[in-house]
Amino acid sequence: MTAHDVARLLPDVPMLRDLCRSMAVLEAVLSPDWGSRYHSFDAGWSPGEEMASMRNGSGDEYSIVFSAAGVYICGFDHEAVMSPYGNDGPWPGVLDSVPEVFRHYVAEPAFCDEDGMPVVTACLWRETGDDRWRVGEIDYPDGTSDPDGASYLFARLVDPSPETFRRFAEDYYEVPVDLDAVRHVYALHPLTQAVVTALNADLTMKDLADDLVAVRYPSVAG
Repeated sequence: MTAHDVARLLPDVPMLRDLCRSMAVLEAVLSPDWGSRYHSFDAGWSPGEEMASMRNGSGDEYSIVFSAAGVYICGFDHEAVMSPYGNDGPWPGVLDSVPEVFRHYVAEPAFCDEDGMPVVTACLWRETGDDRWRVGEIDYPDGTSDPDGASYLFARLVDPSPETFRRFAEDYYEVPVDLDAVRHVYALHPLTQAVVTALNADLTMKDLADDLVAVRYPSVAG
């Protein structure tokens, strides 16, 4: 699978945003320590922009910027054969066709290394009004099934089911994860103490107040 395959499988923008918010809330419950979370969401990343992100702690990551212009996605798999560190910069075609409305993200410091090089192996975008996700024209290298890391990076985005998240979370956090609670959050039902307790008995709604504001996720007191 490559970014081109991911583009055909990604949900539309509203569904993708809701999915990212749901995963961020679930991780806030499972991992009160922000630094150890895999997925996060910042509804106030910058004026008029929200950002969903994934960081696995081993150098692999993605960032998804939601704005009035549309959505820009950049991902980096440090072991991908298309890594810019093994090819004197981003792989040809990955960033070349990014439309002008998103070009400033290519040089965004948050998505570049200390030398200003874009840290990216896969890039997708969708302008407001577009009917599909878009990817640049890329001549992928032969001999590998996941040359840009897209299959690994975006696995939970192209298979947006509660069951998929539970499998990930049980493997990553090494704890049982209540499927009904995951389904509750994936449906964007207001978060309650009962749902929180089903996922993490040591956490209260008060503990999650800042996270829920950051994600703009609905909650109730009980």
